[in-house]
Amino acid sequence: MFINKLCTGMKILHMEYGGLVIYHMKLSIGHFSLPRIDFQEGKAVSHETLWSDLVLMVQGIDAQKVKRRKRWIPAK
Repeated sequence: MFINKLCTGMKILHMEYGGLVIYHMKLSIGHFSLPRIDFQEGKAVSHETLWSDLVLMVQGIDAQKVKRRKRWIPAK
């Protein structure tokens, strides 16, 4: 996932069975609300994001303010 400096544009590189897919979204009003990112020695560290959090981000919903309820998750 790549986000520009103003947090108004986002590109996502996603791997599918047939190859790579690029999703691109540019906001004309507002900006994306990003998750908190840790820095080590002045450099950003890779951050794993759940698909559900990504969908909330694209829809303009702050994932940190969402109340998550327990759900059954099948055993692997």
